[in-house]
Amino acid sequence: MSEQSEQRGLELLKKISGNFPSQCIHERAAFKPTQEVSQLPLFQKENAKMAIQEILQEIFNIFSKNLTQSTWDGTSIVRFQNGLYQQIQRLEACLRAQKEKDLTNPESEDLQHTSWRVKQYFQGIDAFLKEKQYSLCAWEIIRMEIPRCFVLIDKLTRSLSN
Repeated sequence: MSEQSEQRGLELLKKISGNFPSQCIHERAAFKPTQEVSQLPLFQKENAKMAIQEILQEIFNIFSKNLTQSTWDGTSIVRFQNGLYQQIQRLEACLRAQKEKDLTNPESEDLQHTSWRVKQYFQGIDAFLKEKQYSLCAWEIIRMEIPRCFVLIDKLTRSLSN
């Protein structure tokens, strides 16, 4: 993971659609995540690496769902998905190599708790999209939420290099 990767992800996310539609402003308050993504408990480097991988995977899953009501540029969506996929693959290879080198226990309580919290956050996003029937405004609200995840990934990546 690199800062450049997160920047590229943010740029691609911005290119998917233009400005936030004015007709969706009143619906913005309807999205209340079950928790703030920035409040995930990430005390150890193993947690940070696993959380980055999980966050990227969950973003990929969200943006691989019912996009039919969005008015987004299809080419930009595919580029965004491909960029996420490449980052996930690189990180999974890194995590596999580390597991072979270390004796990191993937079943540890800390890792399980971190994984659960990440999944819980994204289940809230998924539930919101379903509740709003994957409407244009629901997608736009989520598109505005996802950059917070990239900010967290950047923060986690920086903590790994310390």
